[in-house]
Amino acid sequence: MAASFSLPVTQDLFALRAKLQELLQFLREALSISNAHTVDFYTESVWEQLIDLPPEAVLGVLRKSAAEAEAEAEARVSEARLLSEAESPSGITNFPKIFCETSQKLMSVEAFALAVRYYSVQNLGICTPFEQLLTALRGSQKQRTGENVKLDEFMNLKKSHEVQAMSELISGIADYCGIKQVIDLGSGKGYLSSFLSLKYGLKVYGIDSSNTNTHGAEERNRKLKKHWKAYHTRSKLDANGLALKMAKERKVQDEIKYKVDIEGQCNSSPANQEKMSTSDFLPDFSDSVISNIRAQMENLHVYSHQEENLCFENAFSLIDLLPINAVEPTSFQTPKRKMSEANKERRKMTSKSNESNIYSPLTSFITADSELHDIIKDLEDCLMVGLHTCGDLAPNTLRIFASKSEIKGVCSVGCCYHLLSEEFENPHKESTQEKWGFPMCQYLKEERWCCGRNARMSACLALERVAVGQGLSTQSLFYRAVLQDIIKECYGITKCDRHVGKIYSKSSSFLDYVRKSLKKLGLDESKLPEKVIMDYYEKYKPRMNELEAFNMLKVVLAPCIETLILLDRLCYLKEQEDTAWAALVKLFDPVKSPRCYAIIALKKQQ
Repeated sequence: MAASFSLPVTQDLFALRAKLQELLQFLREALSISNAHTVDFYTESVWEQLIDLPPEAVLGVLRKSAAEAEAEAEARVSEARLLSEAESPSGITNFPKIFCETSQKLMSVEAFALAVRYYSVQNLGICTPFEQLLTALRGSQKQRTGENVKLDEFMNLKKSHEVQAMSELISGIADYCGIKQVIDLGSGKGYLSSFLSLKYGLKVYGIDSSNTNTHGAEERNRKLKKHWKAYHTRSKLDANGLALKMAKERKVQDEIKYKVDIEGQCNSSPANQEKMSTSDFLPDFSDSVISNIRAQMENLHVYSHQEENLCFENAFSLIDLLPINAVEPTSFQTPKRKMSEANKERRKMTSKSNESNIYSPLTSFITADSELHDIIKDLEDCLMVGLHTCGDLAPNTLRIFASKSEIKGVCSVGCCYHLLSEEFENPHKESTQEKWGFPMCQYLKEERWCCGRNARMSACLALERVAVGQGLSTQSLFYRAVLQDIIKECYGITKCDRHVGKIYSKSSSFLDYVRKSLKKLGLDESKLPEKVIMDYYEKYKPRMNELEAFNMLKVVLAPCIETLILLDRLCYLKEQEDTAWAALVKLFDPVKSPRCYAIIALKKQQ
C-alpha cells in the first residue's frame, strides 16, 4: 500500500511560469552568444559582432565572479543576496543594462555575470533538496541497513556515484508507492537495473535500443551477481570470525568461572542446589554474551523485511557461542540438525523470493507512442526511470508517464541536449514529426520558442570541468578556428560536411595539426607551404584571448539554457491533470556528473 505522509512542497505552475518568463527575457538577448560557433570565430568576426568590451575586462570579471560563486557555494549562501541585488520592489528582475539596445552587443559583463548566476537552477529556488525528499519518502520507516557495498568494485567512480544515489531515490519512491516493478529506459550497460534488482529486490526491465547493449548488460549482470555473491561471502566470513573470536574469549572466561562454581556447589547443601536458577548458573550469559552477539549480528546481518532475500545466512550455530556448561554434550546434535533443516527451508524460500527480484534486459526502440504491453507481457503498476537518457528519450519518458495508467511514477535524468529535436528550429521545413523533444510545456509552445543546436550544445558544457582545463580547451578551439580561416581563404570552402574530429590530441604542433586536418578533410595539404600555415598562426595568436573570453561567456551561460530545458519539462508535468506531485532534484555532485538534475513525478491515487 502506498504511503500517506506528505512530500515536500514544490512551486506551483503559476510560479514556475513566472520564472520561465523572466528567463526568456534574458535569453532573448543572450542566446546569440550561445548560438555563435567558435569554429567560425575568426571567419565571421564573432567578437566584433557580439561583444563591445576588451577581452581582458571580460576575463577579469568572469574569473572574479566564478571565485565568488564558489565561495558562496562553500559558505552555503542563500539566494536572498542575489534576489536583493537583482529584483525591483515589484518583484520583477531589474538588472543593469546588459546588452546595447541598438547594436545588441554585450556592454556590461558585470550585469551579465549577475544574471547568469541568478537564473541558475539553484538560485531560482526551484530545486527540492535530495535529503529532504528521501526523508519524506521514508516517512516513519528507518533507513535501510543494507550492506555498504563498494560500487567502485563493479563500475567506475562516476557511474558508481550516479547508481548509488539514483537507486536509493528510486527505492524510496517504490516503497512510497507500494511498487515492485521498474522500467529502466535507455538502460545501456545495465548498471542501474542490476543494482536495483540485487540490492533493493525490485523487478526491473531494462530497455535499450541497442542489441549490443542488451547482450552486454546480460553478461555484466551475470558477472555482477558473481561479484555480489563473493562480497556476501567475504562479509559472512568477517562476521563469523568476529563472533567466533568473541565466543572463544567467552569460553575461556566461563571455564574459569565454571571451576569456581563447581567448587562452590560441592560445599553447598542439596536444598541450596535445588534453589539454583539458570541465571545463577549462567550469571553473565544473558547480559554479556547474548547482548554482544546480538549487537554484532545487527550491525552485520540484520536487514529490513524488504531486503530479506538479500540476507546471507550465518555459518555458525548459536550453540557454538554458548559457554561450555550451558547445555549437556548430548544435546548438541539435535539443535544442529534442526538448524540445518531450518536453513534448508529458508534457502528454498529465498530462492522463490529471488524469482520475483530479477533484471530482464530487453531490446526495443522507445518513442512516446510505444505500447509497453507489447514489450513487457507482465506489465503492472510500476515506475519508469532513466539515467542519462539521451536526446528525445528523456522527454518521451515523461510523455509515457503522462499517457500510461500503469506508470505511477517517473524519475528521469536527461543528457545530450544537442540531440533534442526542436519543433520551431526549422519553421519553413516540412516535417511529419508530431512530438518533439523541445519545447514540451504549453507556455513555450505558445511562444514558439527555439534555442538552436549550438545553444543546446553549449548547455552540455560543464562549468566545473571546463574551468579546470581551461587552457587546454582554449588552445584546441584556437587551432580549429584558425584552421577554418585557412580553409576559407586558401580553398574557398565556407561550409564543410566533414568533421576534423580529435586531431588536436594527436598533433605535436599547430603545423602538424593543420596538415593532419586537411588530409582528413580530403584537401590537398601539399599546396600550402609551412610558412603560409605559420603566418596564419602568428596573425591570430595575439587575438587568442578573445576566443578564450568568448568561450568563457558561453560556459557561464550554459546553466541558464539547461535551466530553460529543465523548467520546460517540469512545467509540462505540472500541466498534466493526473500529476499529484512533481519536482526537480539535484541528484549528483556536478563535478563527478555534470548532468546532475532529476525530474521526478508521481500520479494521483485512483
